[in-house]
Amino acid sequence: MKKLFFGIAALALLIHSCESEQISNLEQETQIDMSDFTAYTNANPDDASRMTQDKGDQRNCFTMANLNRLLNENPGLEKRMFEIERQTRRFLTMKKPGGTPGGGPGGGGDSTDTDNDGTPDSSDLCPTVAGPSSNSGCPITVYNGAITIPVVINIIEQYDHQVTDDQISSQIDILNQDFNNNNPNKSSVPIAFATLVADYNITFTLNPANINRKISNKSSWGTRDFMKSSNKGGIDATDTSQYLNIWVCKIGQGILGYAQFPGGPSKTDGVVIDSDYFGITSSSNYGLGRTATHEIGHWLNLRHIWGDGGCSYDDFVADTPISDGPNYGCPNYPTVHCNSADMTMNYMDYTYDACMYMFTNGQSNRSRALFSLGGVRASFVNN
Repeated sequence: MKKLFFGIAALALLIHSCESEQISNLEQETQIDMSDFTAYTNANPDDASRMTQDKGDQRNCFTMANLNRLLNENPGLEKRMFEIERQTRRFLTMKKPGGTPGGGPGGGGDSTDTDNDGTPDSSDLCPTVAGPSSNSGCPITVYNGAITIPVVINIIEQYDHQVTDDQISSQIDILNQDFNNNNPNKSSVPIAFATLVADYNITFTLNPANINRKISNKSSWGTRDFMKSSNKGGIDATDTSQYLNIWVCKIGQGILGYAQFPGGPSKTDGVVIDSDYFGITSSSNYGLGRTATHEIGHWLNLRHIWGDGGCSYDDFVADTPISDGPNYGCPNYPTVHCNSADMTMNYMDYTYDACMYMFTNGQSNRSRALFSLGGVRASFVNN
């Protein structure tokens, strides 16, 4: 009996040792280089007027300056964004096709007991809650299926239905075109970029009950999130773990919109669009609803395509060309900066609405990391 006991104990120790070695090897194989990442950008969060002066008819997004403001005001946000970026890079390094929403237990993929013997495999030792994990050895299951994102639209206007129902309906239609590669201008993508065009496979849905309207005589709301607080005359967010909140109001200072990156305060999570550029409007060059597409790109963890700096800055997406600044208007192809042709038709540039009509596969994959196991937007898949 004693020999049998020691034999079982030795076997258990061997199994534990093998599992520990497998996890250790996996951690060593997936070391993530974060040396190039910085949460802050060069944008000045305290000087919106300087950003808009002398720009004339040019797109102006305040997202990066808003990011710097939130980083200054929220201790711990920089670390949070660092962890989100690390989770994203692990996802891009270790992704495997297949799986189910979130890849959590009961959802298929690598997080189940694959040999059905009742013994947890090394891949079962990973966290199952949303949020970046410090365990770099956890395998990641990619969910390649369709994602549905319910939307709440919070409208602050000077008179009832100043923002029309047609604007609202057209904006949802445009988002579903753009995030499913159905932009009517997609045939204009240059041959050099044709194999990079992505279908995000994301559908945005809007229940009429989730359109909130509020009358206010305030002529502009600025960029400090006052429109997101009922205490400041705005509209409070609706459960940002389950809904994409879009605030529509007059921002002022020539700003078309701004967004909050993943990881920021939940009560202000979402995007803000100036009412003149929401959906189909009479604003000729920016009246086709692409401001919302651009800002939701930020909400899905995309930076501007030029990396918000010079040729040495990156947007952390492998298949977008390096550039040193935004493009405006409707540039001819090729427009060359940093010794390569710019992807001026990308939604994350600053061109006219009619002249942006693609995301890349790299951008889509980067955003998909948010919906994977441990991703900060995984609740949209597991709801």
